[in-house]
Amino acid sequence: MSYLTDEARASQREANPDLNVPGNSLEDIVAANPARRTILKQGLGLSLAYAFGATSLLAACGDENGGPAPTPTPTPPPTQTPTSFAVEFKPVAKTNADTVTVPDGYVVETLFSAGDAVVPGAVAWSQGTYLTSDQTERVAGGNHDGMHYFTVPHILPNEGGLLAINHELPDFNILIPGIAPGASPNYGALTADQRKIVLSAVGISVVEVRRGSNGKWSVVQNSTYNKRYTGNTTYRVGGPASGIIGATVKGMLNNCASGATPWGTYLTCEESTDNYLDPTQPAQGYGWVVEIDPQGQLAEPTKRTAMGRFDHENVAYMDDANRQVAFYMGDDGTPGCIYKFVPSRAYSTTRAANTDLLDNGTLYVARFNADGTGEWRELTHGKNGLTAGATDPGNVSQGPTTPAVVNFNNQADVLINTKSAARVAGGTVMDRPEWITVAPDKKSILCTLTNNSGRQVTDAANPRTRNLHGHIIKWREQNDSPLAMNFTWEIVLLAGDPSLAAGGANLTGNIVGDTMSSPDGIRIDPQNRLWVQTDHSVPGNSGLAGTTIDQAFGNNAMFYIDQTSKKSTRFLVGPTGCEITGLAYTPDLTTFFVNIQHPTGNWPEAGKAPRSSTIVVRRTDGKPVGA
Repeated sequence: MSYLTDEARASQREANPDLNVPGNSLEDIVAANPARRTILKQGLGLSLAYAFGATSLLAACGDENGGPAPTPTPTPPPTQTPTSFAVEFKPVAKTNADTVTVPDGYVVETLFSAGDAVVPGAVAWSQGTYLTSDQTERVAGGNHDGMHYFTVPHILPNEGGLLAINHELPDFNILIPGIAPGASPNYGALTADQRKIVLSAVGISVVEVRRGSNGKWSVVQNSTYNKRYTGNTTYRVGGPASGIIGATVKGMLNNCASGATPWGTYLTCEESTDNYLDPTQPAQGYGWVVEIDPQGQLAEPTKRTAMGRFDHENVAYMDDANRQVAFYMGDDGTPGCIYKFVPSRAYSTTRAANTDLLDNGTLYVARFNADGTGEWRELTHGKNGLTAGATDPGNVSQGPTTPAVVNFNNQADVLINTKSAARVAGGTVMDRPEWITVAPDKKSILCTLTNNSGRQVTDAANPRTRNLHGHIIKWREQNDSPLAMNFTWEIVLLAGDPSLAAGGANLTGNIVGDTMSSPDGIRIDPQNRLWVQTDHSVPGNSGLAGTTIDQAFGNNAMFYIDQTSKKSTRFLVGPTGCEITGLAYTPDLTTFFVNIQHPTGNWPEAGKAPRSSTIVVRRTDGKPVGA
């Protein structure tokens, strides 16, 4: 979540049978056997030629007179040099420079910015112009956040695909005259058309992207895949709470981070349980996971209420050999809990058969015990105290609280008021759970706990009062099963910097290598390499008088963390005022897509208004990112 979200909401707080089954997807195949990338990139004829030898194929056919073909001399297959995914880049230094800084041998290219055309025929934003509400419905929204790269049929997976990109907040400075970069308007003073413009700048964009012969990536301007889903779009409501909320809801809001399903749909997450941009809409319609098919083949975009209502950050899944799956989610509240949702049935290898899978299942909240064990508490009406007259202890980490009586009369009540239900059931309130990622071997799940400067009461999983700089926690499910009800856990690292020691021990952390504050985005890629992105406020409080947070840590950045040594290595630093967020990649890992959110300086184009943007990061020699 952008710190700007906190400020903005302060006042109100055809079916495709080609399913990418984990282990059989192109990403998994390439990751497990990189030499196959060359074969996968060719057409069918070349693939067969590699497999059997071109002369062998001709011999099998015989000559045109039907006579026997001569026996060919076997041709040995070409020798493939194994691809190395070892992380060997030279780290970049912390900096406050107004640019994107990457290691030597890398190139950064701006791919897609707020106001760029999405829908074919759209009029894009240009310097000095302000688009109408009809026009803004067809261009990129602002504050690019979580995203996912999807392969699609008939496009070579490392040469092109679809990017689904979240828009958390508008880039108000390019929408409404007189608004400075990083600032927000007085919502009450907006005209009706300005309110529509603001709502059009949240939601998601789906764009087709391709790599050119020169290695550069671009958006395919006239692609029929290109679509916008905005705060003015109508969304279907599915699951147990639909009877109360209604069959549809106008808009989605604060699309923060995201995830994907094993059947290739996008899960975009609303990180707000009210619609402060349009308070005429009932609050219970917001704070949900919304499932969207980027190919536009399956059900219309649907809010999946069975997955709970809270300040959703992202979704990460873990499945097993029987296609049972669990979806892990964090509540980026102050504080919030960690959840998992297990559908009532296994998913199908036929995409269309999964259309309602996320409408039926069981939601759980995590309880982290002091002895390093944990359990999943079921959030089902009638269990774990979820009845009429329940007692909610409140946000106990912030100090003394006054318990409140909450009535859970049915499952819809539990799901609409998930935050309270989690506390009643005994879930551990954490320090703002942000992104969650699942390791390829399914032996670990990690979550960034960005910070909680108001924490007064500590526990084993959240050991610091006034946790200004955050930490990362890891757990392992019993038997590495998504259906497990128990787990073990440990803290991976405490963020901070030794130079802040004079401000107290809570500020130093235990990071080995390059230091960071406020870990946010996190992904373990298919080669089991851990990447972390940060979102500290700019400027912000470091905890040490006379030192701002950007002075201590530089601009927000992206790091590689060795999971054995815990050493942190700074890979990328963003421009002035930004948050680094969103991470997606091609199956061969030679292209990384990263989002630069709410820059405030002179980026990405000198002399023009700053705009949130998606960038491409790649090596100039075509090797995997990280080498």
